[in-house]
Amino acid sequence: MIREGTLQLANGLDWSTLAHKARSAAPEAFASDGNPLNLLRGEWEKPGRPKAFHSSVDGSTLGSFPMLGPDSVREAVKAAAAEFDGWSRTDLDERRRRVSACLSQLKAHRELFAGLLVWEIGKPFDQALVSVDRCISGVEWYVEQAESLLGRRKPLGLVSNIASWNYPMSVLMHAVLVQLLVGNVAIAKTPSDGGLFTLTLAMAFARREGLPVSLVSGSGRQLSEALVRGDEVACLSFVGGKDTGRDIVASLLDQRKRYMLEMEGVNAYGIWHFSDWQGLKSQLRKSFEYGKQRCTAYARFVVEKRLFPRFLEMYMELAGELRFGHPLLVRDPGDPPPSVAFGPLINDRAVEALNAKVSEALGLGAVAVHERSLDDGLFLPGQDTSAYFAPVALMNLPRPSKLYHSEPFGPVDTFVVVNGVEELVAEMNVSNGSLVASIACDDPAEAQAIAGELRAFKVGINRTRSRGDREEAFGGIGASWKGCFVGGRYLVQALTEGEPDEPLYGNFPDMTLLPNNR
Repeated sequence: MIREGTLQLANGLDWSTLAHKARSAAPEAFASDGNPLNLLRGEWEKPGRPKAFHSSVDGSTLGSFPMLGPDSVREAVKAAAAEFDGWSRTDLDERRRRVSACLSQLKAHRELFAGLLVWEIGKPFDQALVSVDRCISGVEWYVEQAESLLGRRKPLGLVSNIASWNYPMSVLMHAVLVQLLVGNVAIAKTPSDGGLFTLTLAMAFARREGLPVSLVSGSGRQLSEALVRGDEVACLSFVGGKDTGRDIVASLLDQRKRYMLEMEGVNAYGIWHFSDWQGLKSQLRKSFEYGKQRCTAYARFVVEKRLFPRFLEMYMELAGELRFGHPLLVRDPGDPPPSVAFGPLINDRAVEALNAKVSEALGLGAVAVHERSLDDGLFLPGQDTSAYFAPVALMNLPRPSKLYHSEPFGPVDTFVVVNGVEELVAEMNVSNGSLVASIACDDPAEAQAIAGELRAFKVGINRTRSRGDREEAFGGIGASWKGCFVGGRYLVQALTEGEPDEPLYGNFPDMTLLPNNR
């Protein structure tokens, strides 16, 4: 383990400094003890039941979640819905002005937001900056395009937002601001594992500009009755795992409300009749960002048998070059934060769960072809490293193992060697649908033919795909997505009412499913 005494935190990026800046920027959003409050009825109130919030970076305590119970959140949902009548009569120019004013505050504090994200969710500083900037630029695009996207469409009402911890800004905050822009009101639940200070500060700026948003913390299981099934909720936006997503879908079967449920799937990269190994190496290097804790991370590589030696040579070279560890250590405190591929997983429970899956696969006969150690990581002497996971690659993965059919959500890759195209396609489609997939192939026509057989919403040819934003549609095939697709005009359609007979595009039985987005 690299624990050189000369390593130290970059200037101004220690948690106490960042938390003080956040409280100074929005003092109304914090209690006298410095912990965030809930945003209810347009006011920051109710410290709730405190639940300790620890950083995965080094195990330190950052503060406390202000956990609410079901009764308080039911009241919050009703109060949020009551704001819709007035907000829906606010003209588009004024809504654009207020959203733009909020974006100006986000821009002015972009480095503060990035620093908060490092400590709260373990995202390296440069990647955290990208998340903040994508939130801002993405919403700016909708502000510019709002008139043409909306036309004569009308808002739905209250939109409830339940999202995972990995993208508080570029997914959750982005979604909320677009919802408000098109005339809806919004309530969001703080992700249970991270993003508390980041979202508190962002929502404080939004509320200052008169944007009708509410923010609550609490147990998802306890609050789902109000946030998912509440009569006042007109639309649900959810990002999370399949298990929770299935429960939500089941609970909505007897209700007529809009929903967008983004869930997991095994995103696969197939390699067939291919030769550009350096180009593929560049793609895969980027795919390790944030320890593959992304819904569009590639975790499964299906490789033509005769190409496997070249693929493995390239992969081992890449994997050996990856830098990981504490995301804020520098040799001189004035240096910028290091560009590590990834820091910790979201918490030590995620490490334990991933270790269990890897151990199960190995016990059933999988072979580890690459396995690094935390001794290769970059850490301070004596630092808590319980939330860190060193990269692993497995092959001969047995079908009964959990990793064969499920997304690892961490730096664990699996390799499958195949002899024919049919086998390649079958092994890439193991999870009953995915958000993205890619095929590496020198022959464009053959690549297109293979791509047409893949059960993924977006398929890249000799490139990786991502969630995207702005005008690019996004959704999922099979179990990876339920409800309306999003992105550009599809997101606006999902959040508004048009003509009575207008079809909605999404993944549900009685409506239209868009073809793969190439």
